[in-house]
Amino acid sequence: MKFWGYQRPDGRIGIRNHILLLPTCACSSETCRFAALQVTGAVSIINQNGCAQVKGDLEITEKVLAGLAANPNVFGTVLVGLGCENAQPDKMEQLIKAKTNKPLKKVIIQEVGGTLAAIKQIVEYAREMVEEASMLQKEEFDISNLIVGTECGGSDPTSGLVANPVVGNLSDRLVDMGATVILSETTEFIGAEHILAAQAETPEVAKRIYAIINKYEEHLKSVGESLREGNPSPGNKAGGITTLEEKSLGCIHKGGHRPIVEVVDYAEEVTKKGLVIMDTPGYDIASVTGMVAGGAQIVVFTTGRGTPTGNPIAPVIKITGNRATYEKMKENIDFDASSLLRGEKSLEQLGEELFYEVLKVANGKKTKAESFGFSEIAISRLCNYV
Repeated sequence: MKFWGYQRPDGRIGIRNHILLLPTCACSSETCRFAALQVTGAVSIINQNGCAQVKGDLEITEKVLAGLAANPNVFGTVLVGLGCENAQPDKMEQLIKAKTNKPLKKVIIQEVGGTLAAIKQIVEYAREMVEEASMLQKEEFDISNLIVGTECGGSDPTSGLVANPVVGNLSDRLVDMGATVILSETTEFIGAEHILAAQAETPEVAKRIYAIINKYEEHLKSVGESLREGNPSPGNKAGGITTLEEKSLGCIHKGGHRPIVEVVDYAEEVTKKGLVIMDTPGYDIASVTGMVAGGAQIVVFTTGRGTPTGNPIAPVIKITGNRATYEKMKENIDFDASSLLRGEKSLEQLGEELFYEVLKVANGKKTKAESFGFSEIAISRLCNYV
């Protein structure tokens, strides 16, 4: 099976051809946003981090920012710093160059003379990159080059009964074709960790699955908090999910049934083929951001209650198993899997239909979130700002 994509100079394959305007910190985020409004083909993010962070948090932020620039859906990046932040622009430039040899330019607001001068320079660099990007022709590549992230949010019982199993069927199909699937949301493995551990390819991978869950629970205890205070969410409970364990048993269906070949840290580059776990929070936006920073070109996202969120770099396909949600939020939901619940279609049928929907999106079809221009990101953190 093949798809049409863009060959990058670092060897990776993109399904979109974005120019990324990347702020190193909150103080340069709005300048990036203003510049992006002037350049068709450019995307920007709002980065709340990059300054006033302890060392561990700063390292996470830098890893995510460099990972976003390296994502294969990005043709090139204009890095925009303020000048005095912790995530220093020169260091960020080196971190990005260590990951990819794609086009990269840098603008520092304090050096060029303020917002207007910075926007002028950013727009000039970005327009040059858009021209270069427009010359790149799509080529046909094997589907084994795809990295697909999976996410669930705004869950209700239909997520665990219908939408997540359909994504699991998709995951098995992709892995069987040599592609990579990421299962995320560590906090939503709790109570189901023994099932995932039994699915691990090696004892080392099983041990790592237990380790990331224990680390999360111990971290929250160290600051006097409990995971169960906020999970399941009020929306989950209103939808019918009663416990974290119940939520977890539904969540893990998204990974399917193939062996888990490795566990990677948050936003770490995924290098193995097959089913991979990424250690992310259950917070949807931060989890999706971590997977995209790790290389995912596309994300499939199940939601029983409905959510409009997207991502600036990777298309996000929304799937629901709740017919009422689909009817109410058709403008946000891409795929209705509720026919499985009514017995009108089989799991195999819907898994095949979702597979071809993923293929269409990989070939250029815009998702509902892309059409709206949703571009949320969030970066996971260890502790409070300093």
